[in-house]
Amino acid sequence: MTAPPPPSVRARRGPPLSGTTLVPGDKSISHRAIMLGGIATGPTSIKGLLESEDIAATMAALKAVGASVRHDPQTQNWTVEGPGLENLQESDSVLNMGNSGTSARLLIGLLGARPMTSFFAGDASLQKRPMGRVIEPLTQMGLTFMARHQGRLPLAVCGKGPLRPINYRLPVASAQVKSAILLAALSIEGTSTVIEPIPTRDPTERMLRAFGADIHVEKTAAGTHAIHLQGRPKLTGQKINVPGDISAAAFPLVAALLSEGSAITLQNVGINERRAGLITSLLEMGGNIALENKRTHGGEEVADLHVKGSKLHGITIEKERAPSMIDEYPILAMAAACAKGTSRFKGLEELRVKESDRLTLVAAGLRQAGVDVAIEGDDLIIHGNGMPPKGGALINAALDHRIAMSFLILGMLTDQPITIDDASPIATSFPNFIPLMTKLGGNIA
Repeated sequence: MTAPPPPSVRARRGPPLSGTTLVPGDKSISHRAIMLGGIATGPTSIKGLLESEDIAATMAALKAVGASVRHDPQTQNWTVEGPGLENLQESDSVLNMGNSGTSARLLIGLLGARPMTSFFAGDASLQKRPMGRVIEPLTQMGLTFMARHQGRLPLAVCGKGPLRPINYRLPVASAQVKSAILLAALSIEGTSTVIEPIPTRDPTERMLRAFGADIHVEKTAAGTHAIHLQGRPKLTGQKINVPGDISAAAFPLVAALLSEGSAITLQNVGINERRAGLITSLLEMGGNIALENKRTHGGEEVADLHVKGSKLHGITIEKERAPSMIDEYPILAMAAACAKGTSRFKGLEELRVKESDRLTLVAAGLRQAGVDVAIEGDDLIIHGNGMPPKGGALINAALDHRIAMSFLILGMLTDQPITIDDASPIATSFPNFIPLMTKLGGNIA
């Protein structure tokens, strides 16, 4: 794996970006490939897996309950072989999720529904993130918990009692909560249903189907989406090709759009319509983005993104788009700071419970860099004047990888450099971020 970035990193204005590159594999798909491969019967071969600290946490947990995970350094492929869902073993030690909220929430559902007790812990950042929205429906399914206030880690979960399927309407749009319920439902006889008022990212449904689960989605008369999963399926190992992560592609994509004269190509990027809200938004802002060579790999749509420097303008984004781009709002805010006119991003309450309070941190960092920005309720309002702000800020990234990367991208454009206090968390999702950006022409060191 790539060496982690040093704690303090500075970005300076540089030449236009150019070149062709691959971004790391999709983090959401990588997590789920390891998890389902780890409980399926037979080997699962994974090409393009994201090799990051978050994925390593998921790997370690599956190994601890009986799965085998092997890496071939020649082909760069990973092979996961599970004992079958019914043969998972109780871990002898606490399962450390590191900084990964995805690992924590999904594995609490997957392992918590087994007839054993599992203990989960995480780093200082993850311990601040409430797990209550996952604990509530899982408790209704019969899982029992011992946890701190608001369900914060460390916690223990046990599935030794009688478990039952659930019919659950999500109170907030959350792919992680949906996935935790579906993964728990694998262990429970009968059909569990999750109802989504607003569709969220769907890699869990797609991958469960690929591994052989009986799962189908219907649009109800009320306009919601109902996902039905039949419990106790026979899952069989698969061959998985992981597309490039749109959340990682977002950083060089925005950097190229904002740098006059830039022209880059990002190959093999996943463009699942439930993940591609960022592309839609940047196109609406006037971005020159061409999606070419569209194809399907393993049930996921992918394309090559050709990106050229553009003059962007402010837009309003309604809250209904948030589930398709919730992780991309920090980098989109950097684009809005350089665009001409006012941008208003509505309904960003979910940003407050990520690795940090991203809504507050984005606004504070932009103010430091000289941007006119405000928060009204859960809306972020950014007033751009059509050019990069002055910069010259030292940003407190609060151990948040996306905050760190977003402000380093802004620092590549501002008059004065921008420094991140601690860039080491970047390794959780994009270990080669600095080398990749440097290869394209970025000035980050």
